[in-house]
Amino acid sequence: MDSALTTVGLPLALGIIMFGLGLSLTIDDFRRVAKAPKAVAVALGCQLVLLPLVCFGLVKVLGLNELLAVGLMLLAASPGGTTANLFSHLFRGDVALNVSLTAVNSVISIVTLPLITNFAIDHYGLGETVSLPFSEVVQVFAIVLIPVGLGMLVRSRNQAFAQRMDRPVRTASAVILAVLVLAILVDQAENVGDYLLDVGFAAGLFCAISLVVGYVVPRAFGVREDQAVASSMEIGVHNATLAIYVAVEVLDNTTISVPAAVYSLFMFAFATLWGLLLTKKLLKTPQPV
Repeated sequence: MDSALTTVGLPLALGIIMFGLGLSLTIDDFRRVAKAPKAVAVALGCQLVLLPLVCFGLVKVLGLNELLAVGLMLLAASPGGTTANLFSHLFRGDVALNVSLTAVNSVISIVTLPLITNFAIDHYGLGETVSLPFSEVVQVFAIVLIPVGLGMLVRSRNQAFAQRMDRPVRTASAVILAVLVLAILVDQAENVGDYLLDVGFAAGLFCAISLVVGYVVPRAFGVREDQAVASSMEIGVHNATLAIYVAVEVLDNTTISVPAAVYSLFMFAFATLWGLLLTKKLLKTPQPV
């Protein structure tokens, strides 16, 4: 998949998406974490520890092909994207908490994403053909944090512009992801049927588990309903564009990007259905003022 779409378009697309994320963030979003420590700790525990373990167990039980297994683990290690914030807003989640989780997790994932991905690569003995060395980690660090920082700077200088650009950037992010998914499926057209058979069930099941765990576990720890909705969307709606970028541009393996593309096909539908179910529940539950 060595084309202008991936060598130029994909990094540019990810940069635009992360810049858009920065436009929605302020320093106060990071400070706000201290005001909801339990909700943040539980959500991050689910995202950074529990879900990668669940994903690893899933790929082992289902006997996934090594490259597809690494791809699904890579996706599990990816943080929530800007779309997670949108779903949280649509379905009565605590958007402030969701934005804070996205901000903190995007920074933490600079460390956890390569750790989890390299674990999967080593476990399947792919170190000689696929690697995520330190120089590539720095590359991912730059393409994630620099656009976010620029977006935050723009917001601090011109909040009105940042607010005007919020919806167009979110729309562009969804379009960009759709184009990337389509491009990957076209590029792998000869194998797409087999890939869907091989990883479709695993990706769909992992998506459903992520959404449910992201809500049920926080509720079990006494986290408020609206905060649990935010956690669910953060954990279930991954930054698939980042996973695709790492697979194609850093690991130089299109097959590893397939699980993220397939997951995206389920992600929007499942998050919408799950959000509708949660909204009905929230409408019956008195919310704090």
